[in-house]
This record gives sequence, structure tokens and C-alpha cells, in this order.
Amino acid sequence: MKKTPRILIVLATLFALSSGLRASAGDADGVIAKARAAVGDEAALAALTSVHYAGTLVTTALDEKGASKDVKVAIEIIFQKPGRQRIVATSDNKIEITALDGYDGWQREQDPKDSARWRMTLLAKDQIKRLRANTWENLFFYRDIARVGGQIEDLGTAEVDGKTCRKLGFDHGDGIVFYRYFDQATGDLCLTETENGVHIHEQDYATISGIKFPRKIITEAKLPNGEARTVTIVFDKITVNETFADSLFAVPVLER
Repeated sequence: MKKTPRILIVLATLFALSSGLRASAGDADGVIAKARAAVGDEAALAALTSVHYAGTLVTTALDEKGASKDVKVAIEIIFQKPGRQRIVATSDNKIEITALDGYDGWQREQDPKDSARWRMTLLAKDQIKRLRANTWENLFFYRDIARVGGQIEDLGTAEVDGKTCRKLGFDHGDGIVFYRYFDQATGDLCLTETENGVHIHEQDYATISGIKFPRKIITEAKLPNGEARTVTIVFDKITVNETFADSLFAVPVLER
């Protein structure tokens, strides 16, 4: 099983709706302020320390006869400030754990039927950078990317699903970019697109401790062979501001 990042088709326009947001290139701060207000008030956003998701991931795969079939995977995701992440994906034939602890990252694969059959690898530098970017995107709600060495580019207006949006590029460096499209009228996030063309739609929001979180995430991507693949995650449980043990994120000590 391959983990599909949360961790995100527009027509450019030359004008903005009369919504209080200017279309000037230097107004990214105003766009972000409105987008943050659409998610939660500043006190709630500032108080957030962690987010814990649990649910089911559904995608498609080919069976032994080449026929398409749905594949369901239990998924648990933890983001914790300032730079921790843990994803556990459990299927019938594999338990896969991917974790980030600041600048350290690791992955462990285990046979769910035989605890003695496992392997662990340390993640490469580029993988760790992407996990760090993904963690920031899920905890800091668009503000202060410069603190993690990134920058924001205001790319003007664009049309998404009939709505005039403002497109901002959140550039984390090393080619890692999240393009986010915010509804000019409301500040709501309409679409996230990654630098490699993956589209991420969020749906069915729940408000928890004053912050809106999506209970459904649909990711659309093109595979190297040109085929389209859709991955849907539905969260049954979302909790915030839990305290987690350091050992969940730290690189495991291997016993000899």
C-alpha cells in the first residue's frame, strides 16, 4: 500500500468581485486574514497545539485478474506543533507508520499477522522537507510561513467551480508549493493544488473548539502512466489539543 499525501482546475480572470479584497499583488495578507477568519477566530487558532484524525481511506487498485476494486485502509493522522506528524495506515496485509520529529523522519512497515516481520527506514532529506511543509500547512492556517523559510506569492484571481477565488502560492522551497484558492466573497478554501498537479478538495466541515476541520478529503492525481486516481478519506473522529508521548514521533531505538 502506498500512502497518498494529505498533507492538495482553474481559469484565470482579470477582475475581482466587490468583496472587500483587492486584486493587487501585494494584498496577500488581507486574503490570509479573511481565510483565517473563515476557519476560526484568532484566539482559537492561536490556542491550537495538535490535531488528531481517525477514519478510512478509500482508493482503487487492480486485483489479480486486472479488474478494478476498492481498497479500504484505516487511517490515523496526528499533527502536533511545532513540527511533528504521525500517520498510521492499517490494511489487511500491512501496518505502515510514517513519523516526523522536527528534522528526523522515519517509516516502519509491519505484517499485522506477525509482529516479528517488520522493517524500518530513515526518510531522506527531501521526504522530511515535504513532511515538514505538510505539517505546517495543517497547523498554522496560512500565516507566518517565513518562520519556516518559506514565502507566499499572490497569483491574482481564478475561477473554481463558478466562484471567483484568490490564488496564493505557499512556497516552502525545494520545489514544494501548495497553491490555495480562496473564495473572494467568503474567504473559504475552494481548492488546494500541489506543484505536481494534485488537486485536493475538502468537504463536510465540523467545528471543533472553534475551528472548522474537513471530515472528507478528496485527492485527485494523475499517475505516471496517465491514469487518473482518486483517493477519498473520511474522518470519523477529529480531536484537538491532545498531549502525545514523545515516543510516538521519535525515531525508534532498535534493539540488538
